[in-house]
Amino acid sequence: MKPIRIVVVDDSLTIRAMIETLLERDRRVEVVGIARHGEEAITMIRREKPDVVTLDVAMPGRDGMMILDEIMDLDPCPVIMLSSLMREGAPIVADAMDRGAAACFNKAMIVREATRFIGLIKDVARGLPPIAMAA
Repeated sequence: MKPIRIVVVDDSLTIRAMIETLLERDRRVEVVGIARHGEEAITMIRREKPDVVTLDVAMPGRDGMMILDEIMDLDPCPVIMLSSLMREGAPIVADAMDRGAAACFNKAMIVREATRFIGLIKDVARGLPPIAMAA
């Protein structure tokens, strides 16, 4: 079985490294690109054709919501939106889902909920229905 190919997009070096480290522990997941900002992400997504993208909401320049819109318009693929603002009932969750996100995950919970985070990536890659909130 081929691994799930992922592009990680976050302006924080610490978060990018943390996500990459968590995902590299699972042989069924392969990080094929890491982007620091939206422009880099779009180029990488077009080139790599990932199965899943993890996308930070708050980034300088074009924020994650703008990048999500661009991904959905030009090169749709499953996107998991990440932010510490992703909490049950938060308007940002509904906005992300309305714009086409496959799921939302609270960035502050990635380490504590690593198993759920990786499971969510696998579910999204398999095309399971969108998940409004995880963690």
